[in-house]
Amino acid sequence: MTDLLEIRALKKNFPVARRGVVQAVQDVSFAVAAGEVVGLVGESGSGKTTVGRMILRLIEPTSGEIRFDGIDLLAASAPEMRKLRRRMQIIFQDPFASLNPTMSVGAIVGEALDIHGLAKGSARTDRIVDLLQRVGLPAEAMERYPHEFSGGQRQRVGIARALAVEPAFIVADEPVSALDVSVQAQVINLLQDLQEQLGLALMFIAHDLAVVEHIADRVIVMYLGRIMEVAPSRDLYRNPRHPYTVALLSAAPTPDPLVRPQRIILSGELPSSLNPPSGCVFRTRCPHAVAACAEVVPPLEEVAPGHFKACIRDVV
Repeated sequence: MTDLLEIRALKKNFPVARRGVVQAVQDVSFAVAAGEVVGLVGESGSGKTTVGRMILRLIEPTSGEIRFDGIDLLAASAPEMRKLRRRMQIIFQDPFASLNPTMSVGAIVGEALDIHGLAKGSARTDRIVDLLQRVGLPAEAMERYPHEFSGGQRQRVGIARALAVEPAFIVADEPVSALDVSVQAQVINLLQDLQEQLGLALMFIAHDLAVVEHIADRVIVMYLGRIMEVAPSRDLYRNPRHPYTVALLSAAPTPDPLVRPQRIILSGELPSSLNPPSGCVFRTRCPHAVAACAEVVPPLEEVAPGHFKACIRDVV
């Protein structure tokens, strides 16, 4: 498959008055192929959302390179970015805060059509109705307002808005974390169906590895702003190679009450991004850490075909 998105050495620091610099993302590199679903997972504070927003230039990177379909996004002017945004969209985490409460659903979904001049008059109305029905909402929903819908329905509106401009790539930023468990599967299945039907490339951001297991072709695991492991989905779940990934998987609930998985309890708290540990950022909580882990930042190295980990030890 051809790479649609290429990220190289991406970095983001946030200055904090009188406290220093938050090192939110450090030296992140990966690619997303056309039509591929990549899961980006890790604990809260790992830098997942920052990466997603930098890709779309909703947040400007401190340094690094972002190429979309061969175009250098960081060198693109505002008019150029406006055209490119038609091909790159985002589904936000909070399905209520991301929708303007003063606008009807029809106006919310149709706004993108107006901005990019994609449809007018009856063609615009037909397009909005088609989008709503595609995400499982009735045509009459376009006359209603966000507060009249449930959380799951509001997220469907957000998905319809993202699809309105026929993008090639979508960042789904924890799109089910604010929803009831009973609704999460419905939204994930909807995204999976739409991705397959439309051939979308999708970055699915989540803090729960179990959420991305069935939707992602490949999974990237982040911790404190750095990538710990990258692998095809099946390989990562069957044979995780990084201690952090193993710990995350051990914390995932199992549907079988007779199965009692061995939990790996990580010691301590997630370190502050204002003062991350030297060397491997995971070493302060890693059960396999040795003195050398504090001395060098482990490079992301291939340990099996398509399977990479950032760890100097081979203990998993």
